[in-house]
Amino acid sequence: MKIACLAGFGALIAVSGCAPLDVPSSAAAQQPTAGVCNPAGLKQVSGGEETWLFVGEKATAETGARLLTATGARSLRWVPPRTAVTMDFREDRLTVSYDDNLVITTTACG
Repeated sequence: MKIACLAGFGALIAVSGCAPLDVPSSAAAQQPTAGVCNPAGLKQVSGGEETWLFVGEKATAETGARLLTATGARSLRWVPPRTAVTMDFREDRLTVSYDDNLVITTTACG
């Protein structure tokens, strides 16, 4: 009985050693992970000049939805003027600050 169990266990180990590894292709490795904030969606480069998209726009629910779509972030944190925020980094979050007139002043992943 012990020999049969050991033989079955040995066969299981041998078969599992042949299981294929889940190695991503180079194309898949270059694509951003779903839900991770990608800061490339926050700026545009034209003629060597960087322009921050969304900065200067009104902070609205519609703008927030566009920000999430542009960055792929899973969550959005609005930061009103004169507000303290935690410094913890979350790769799935987009942080957007705005002024007293509800005009976006900064955008950043984290």
